[in-house]
Amino acid sequence: MLTYPNINPIAISIGPLSIHWYGIMYIVAFGGAWALATMRARKSPGSWTAEQISDLIFYGALGAVIGGRMGSVLFYNFSQFLADPLWLLRVWEGGMSFHGGFLGVMVAFYWYSRKLNKPYFELLDFIAPLAPFGLGAGRLGNFIGGELWGRPTDVAWGMVFPHVDQQPRHASQLYEFALEGVVLFTLIWWFSSRDRPRYAVSGLFSLGYGTFRFFIEFFREPDEGIGFIAFQWMTMGQLLSTPMIVAGVVLLALAYRTQEAKSR
Repeated sequence: MLTYPNINPIAISIGPLSIHWYGIMYIVAFGGAWALATMRARKSPGSWTAEQISDLIFYGALGAVIGGRMGSVLFYNFSQFLADPLWLLRVWEGGMSFHGGFLGVMVAFYWYSRKLNKPYFELLDFIAPLAPFGLGAGRLGNFIGGELWGRPTDVAWGMVFPHVDQQPRHASQLYEFALEGVVLFTLIWWFSSRDRPRYAVSGLFSLGYGTFRFFIEFFREPDEGIGFIAFQWMTMGQLLSTPMIVAGVVLLALAYRTQEAKSR
């Protein structure tokens, strides 16, 4: 049995200024995405300028933060928002929704693709391999913050979170880091290293994330105040991941059917 190390959520304090690990993980996520995007752009000279890459990450960050926070309010914590409206602005305390952030990023990238006069899915296929890096950083932030812990378990690697209770639980944040971060990044990066038809890379990301998240939800404690929302086992995370799985299958089918039609 393991014990949660009770990491101080504040990484650095200088006078009244406190820098939280959660915020640092966001900097790592977007900084890493910028570096990876620059690396991908070098493989297609002339497709993306350095300025466009910087703007792309900026719009992505804006969509992720605004959408993630709004999604957390609408999907998971609307009652908390009504009780304390300023909670919406305290991003450093946690409370971000991936699915809300995903929608926010989709809107931001649509607007930016129009500004660049590039096809929407050309932009999404370019950026999709970078997303798991940011997801992995975010899940480490969840673990450091001691939030989103797992369900009680009797497995040997169960972890006690003393600020929750004394039951060994799944360290579901680390499961998500491994699958949504490391495994998904490896899969999408490898897949995108060769020419693929439009929609395919975005489709694989949507399918991969949706599937991994749906699976890990069986080990993650259902959200407080929501619990199971259907069939006595389906969580909000699984409900929100289901459209991503469907969309991923549709995009992959569309990508390869379009490619097959063009080759005739």
